[in-house]
Amino acid sequence: MTVDQRLNLIKQVGEEIITEKELKQLLESDEQLIAYDGFEPSGQMHIAQGILRAININKLTKAGIKFKMLVADWHAMANKKMGGDLDKIQTVGKYFIEVWKACGMDLSNVEFVWASDLVKDSNYWKLVLQVAQTNSYKRFIRTAEIMGRQEDENLTAAQIMYSCMQTADIFTLRAKITQLGMDQRKVNVLAREVGPQLGYWKPVIVSHHILLGLSGQANLTVPVNSGHDNKLKKVMELKMSKSNPDSAIFMNDSAEDVERKINKAYCPEGEIEGNPILEYCKYIIFELIDKMTITNAKSVQTKDFDSYSQLAEAYTNKSIHPQDLKTAVAQYLNQILDPVRKHFDQNPYARTILDKVKSYQVTR
Repeated sequence: MTVDQRLNLIKQVGEEIITEKELKQLLESDEQLIAYDGFEPSGQMHIAQGILRAININKLTKAGIKFKMLVADWHAMANKKMGGDLDKIQTVGKYFIEVWKACGMDLSNVEFVWASDLVKDSNYWKLVLQVAQTNSYKRFIRTAEIMGRQEDENLTAAQIMYSCMQTADIFTLRAKITQLGMDQRKVNVLAREVGPQLGYWKPVIVSHHILLGLSGQANLTVPVNSGHDNKLKKVMELKMSKSNPDSAIFMNDSAEDVERKINKAYCPEGEIEGNPILEYCKYIIFELIDKMTITNAKSVQTKDFDSYSQLAEAYTNKSIHPQDLKTAVAQYLNQILDPVRKHFDQNPYARTILDKVKSYQVTR
């Protein structure tokens, strides 16, 4: 692939890239580039962490980038996930890896790294402290959104250290590219600032889209044109949540669960903005299929759509009824999730881990 082809592939992932010029310079080098993302093991995996993550990572590895997936078990403990029980957190981490194995992620250029292995090295903690010395504690508190929290919450000292650890992760993993969600933007910007101060590089930020929760209408009163912080607030309020199981499709949901959740999801007729059902079409279904067929329940006539733009135009014109769209989306999602269900049904190890994870209470 040419540099421009590789760049265009990565741009499909990045809702925002800081900066595209720097990314192109990296691609023009002979260096084996490393990108990373990190996940707190904190309960059952939803479809954005599973399918959407696999889609995006496959694009980066196709562009010749090695991907390091950090299983952030110590970060989850610092953030009091699973009640801070590290054994439970690590069980959930093993479950995460089983899901990624089953959901179509090309693992030939993906390496899973456990935070619990990184912390065994004293140099890691030296770097964490060096990062912590670069700014006032108020600056680190402002990155609290990376933990799904707000600045004014009562944060523990461990949670304040979280952003120092995440910044140190980037340089410990030798990641020239941070490929996380838009909700992680602040800490990635922090890493760009402190990297050169500490003798490291300025990582390129490729921030992917945060998939809306299925009850997408809840907080649409937040203005979308009132600056980055309000945009981020809107994203954080509307994104899918593990503490609200109906806000997302989970990787181990049954076919009936998927149909029920999609049928009750927010999907205003003719509206594109803030419509989670159309987001599922754009970011998941049309990434995995060449054609989407929707059947009119009344006339039993079908319409084929070769692209999301065709579908969006038809929906805007109200030539597709929301319920017909929901029916089709549920069918396609179930087809996509079937290999994952089969893996956990047929693999005794995976099934045992899933049973344990289901028994855990999700931290709210």
